[in-house]
Amino acid sequence: MSLFARLLDDAAVFPPGDLPLDRAVPEHLAHRRAEHGALVGPLVVGAGALGDLAPVVAALPPGSLAVAVTTPVSALAEALAAADALTAVRVVAVEVTLSEDMTADEAIGLAGQASDVRVFVELPRDERREPLLAGLARAGLFAKLRTGGLTADAFPREEELASAVVAAVRAGVPFKATAGLHHAVRNTDPGTGFEQHGFLNLLAGTAAARAGEQARDVAQLLAERDPERVVAGVREVDGSVREWFRSFGTCSIAEPVAELAALGLLPKVPA
Repeated sequence: MSLFARLLDDAAVFPPGDLPLDRAVPEHLAHRRAEHGALVGPLVVGAGALGDLAPVVAALPPGSLAVAVTTPVSALAEALAAADALTAVRVVAVEVTLSEDMTADEAIGLAGQASDVRVFVELPRDERREPLLAGLARAGLFAKLRTGGLTADAFPREEELASAVVAAVRAGVPFKATAGLHHAVRNTDPGTGFEQHGFLNLLAGTAAARAGEQARDVAQLLAERDPERVVAGVREVDGSVREWFRSFGTCSIAEPVAELAALGLLPKVPA
């Protein structure tokens, strides 16, 4: 289970889950107490929802709810102050986005305000990626790779995602992934027709990048749809890969746990 420890960041309040906070918080805490609790990372909460979170966590013990806060990097200081006002909340990470006109240096300067937590900076899908990765490496910050969304163009092709993974690893920047990793293995969503990346594919691809493979080889791993081949590859992955691929946001904790069990990578989930 160590390969999957804290792999699942609980993004239940984000689309397509859209769980209200008064359900998301108790369900998150229940997951943390469950047999699969070691797989569960923080509850991901948007900075704009921190005010609504206050009454939900008012009765919880101090520091008992670990959260990752998402915010534009320009509003990071305000988001941290709002979270700090919630006694029950313990911020363990922040996930920040850049505006379209923000340079890599400006983003790094603002992200450095969060000195006591892990800072994940979402990589833009443009020419700022390389200088931003270099700045993140110098500052000891982390990257965030967007792997999907609510529209087809939000899902990067395997070649684009492979290039980003290889670039992050070569720059020495660990990363998390966000959105679109709804299943363990690469698939086509039957409802939308979107091509979806698999989180196990990404795990194997990251290990390959760490071993020095080229982006084209990593892209082949990301494109693999045969569960047996993907699982066989993951079984060969060393746990040190998690130093690079830190976690991914999922709107359902139960589903990836059940899939890992069905694939033989975790004990079977009791009926």
